[in-house]
Amino acid sequence: MRHRSLLAGASAALALFAAVPALAEAPPETAAPAAAQSSDAFDYHDMISANRLADPQVSPDGRWVVYALTTTDVAANKRAGSLYIMDLRDGGEGRKLAISEGGANTARWGSDGKLYFLSGRSGSSQVWRADADGTHPVQVTDLALDVNAYRLSPAADKVAVSLAVFPECGDIACTVDRAKAVSDDPSTGQVYDRMFVRHWDTWADGTQNHLFVQSIGANGHATGAPVWVTKGFDGDTPSKPFGDESEFTFSPDGQSIVFSARLAGKSEPWSTNFDLWRTNGLSGDGTFENLTDANDAWDTGPVFSPDGRTMAYRAMARPGFEADKYGVFLRDVATGQTRQIAANWDRSADTLQWSANGNTLYTTAGDVGQNRIFAIDVRNGVVTPVTGEGHVSAFAQTPSGFVFAQDTLTRPSELFVKTFLGREMPRRITDVNPQLDAKAFGEAEQFTFAGWNGEEVHGYVIKPANYVEGRKYPVAFLIHGGPQGSFGNGWSYRWNPETYAGAGYAVVMIDFHGSTGYGQGFTDAISQHWGDRPLEDLQKGWAAAQERYGFLDGDNACALGASYGGYMINWIAGRWSDEFKCLVNHDGVFDIRGMGYATEELWFTEWEYGGTQFDNPRGYEQFNPVNHVDQWKTPMLVVQGDLDFRIPTAQGLSTFSALQRRGVDSRLIVFPNENHWVLKPANSLQWHTEVFGWLDKYLKPAQ
Repeated sequence: MRHRSLLAGASAALALFAAVPALAEAPPETAAPAAAQSSDAFDYHDMISANRLADPQVSPDGRWVVYALTTTDVAANKRAGSLYIMDLRDGGEGRKLAISEGGANTARWGSDGKLYFLSGRSGSSQVWRADADGTHPVQVTDLALDVNAYRLSPAADKVAVSLAVFPECGDIACTVDRAKAVSDDPSTGQVYDRMFVRHWDTWADGTQNHLFVQSIGANGHATGAPVWVTKGFDGDTPSKPFGDESEFTFSPDGQSIVFSARLAGKSEPWSTNFDLWRTNGLSGDGTFENLTDANDAWDTGPVFSPDGRTMAYRAMARPGFEADKYGVFLRDVATGQTRQIAANWDRSADTLQWSANGNTLYTTAGDVGQNRIFAIDVRNGVVTPVTGEGHVSAFAQTPSGFVFAQDTLTRPSELFVKTFLGREMPRRITDVNPQLDAKAFGEAEQFTFAGWNGEEVHGYVIKPANYVEGRKYPVAFLIHGGPQGSFGNGWSYRWNPETYAGAGYAVVMIDFHGSTGYGQGFTDAISQHWGDRPLEDLQKGWAAAQERYGFLDGDNACALGASYGGYMINWIAGRWSDEFKCLVNHDGVFDIRGMGYATEELWFTEWEYGGTQFDNPRGYEQFNPVNHVDQWKTPMLVVQGDLDFRIPTAQGLSTFSALQRRGVDSRLIVFPNENHWVLKPANSLQWHTEVFGWLDKYLKPAQ
């Protein structure tokens, strides 16, 4: 069993380990080391109230970076987003832009050097424009519907906006009138002839996301009637529920739009066939060219090279599999010839960016516990890591390198700068959470062990904050969701292992087979094997951790998980019932067959369980927790969001009913206004209070 130490204390960017030794990058600048000796341990109150940095955007001249900062007022149960600007040439601290008043987000620079953003200050979400320093704001669009995403043309003389419209309507006014008629109608029944009926946390209302284009005048105001350029297309762009402007872009000449979308029809809930489509100019004539018709899997993220001759995009290979590897493809704009680059790179690429000279594509990808920036040479497909330890959530290019938002296990996201392929230490340029410098965090370490099939599996152990050598500590055994997800050197505002360390618990986390960042074969291993291979990894990882780390009190542990992790909690309750003193199940699957018909994205269940229920009922039964309720005896806390349409409320209620009927000590928390995630500050506070109260009850009874 191998293990790698991680830095202790409240470092600004905890370095997990150099998974790419050739990079040999030093950890980013750290905060005051005295925090490691502090008795003031980081806790969930600190996590909930921490500021949240995201979305760095660099001006065309490379001088300015604008970023979003979300603050939390726990007492008022509100969060507010603002835009900040920083001078990369002369330095200094970030400055809040006055345009943030009334709310501002999605800041983007135009090629004209102006700063564009979304704001609701006029009463609805519209596109606005300001000077580079954030002064002299001008409302660009003035539409009767909210703008949910936008994209500027290369010359910044046009803007494409996404609006939720009724596709049967002929114009925006029709959608407004129809929405008012629905609102005024005293009857409330909703009628459906096809799915989706609901998606994520929202009931389908008959609208789709469609693209409209307007010209931008010299004064910054949009001119002319908006042209509905995707009129007649049966589908959403961007996609629901989490799509954004990375799914559509103008052509290099600004005269057409390429967008990623799936034809809805009757098969939308069980199809992942997103194609890249090109509009016939900007006329809105209802004709579109399918650029990726040969691929029945997911195609997305079109970006054109600086010379306009090549379109790069990402594509999966297997229809119906949402966790397939995203490969990188290049399409010759003139000939339509397409080729894959870096085909042997066994990582899944995220959003792509071209270098200024067009020789390199930059992307991020999960990589053995880190989320790094990578450089892909488009001429030969050579992939080079740019960053080392940490989780890069977003990046932008400067004339000499990058500005990127990076978080770690012990620090929320901050901005760093780094040259393109330099080996120097990234330099932190923001400090949006200075209050955390005085907090004690738990020291973390990654270890490996032989899991299912004798294959190497990675796990993580975190010591309690203010750890004392020679003591044994109760353990929180955390199980991640997805299931195609990963633990690692990244910050979380929901399942944050350092909140457990701050409460005096040691933490063990296992990246079981099915986790991402370890190669596609490792990810694939969980499909149709939800209950055997991952459980074997968890059992072997738990045993390996106890053997290696003497401070773990293996007789005093509770297991916790959400989504797939919640499923695994129910599975553990029936198949590994003697190991833990208590369990916590958040939005977990109780009955796979029942969930399979009630969930919304059917492609997921049909891939994971090997087909439809009526074609392969055994696939839904072989690892079904409901079949082992007769073995349940471990106390369990059950948490359910009533707006969770992914794993609907009946699953949580059924879990609690089974526990109560069997006489097992149990507790149920239902959040009527939360979905699959608990997001609102007051609810997050209650969630953590209940969860830690449950752990304390069984692991710290004397206290």
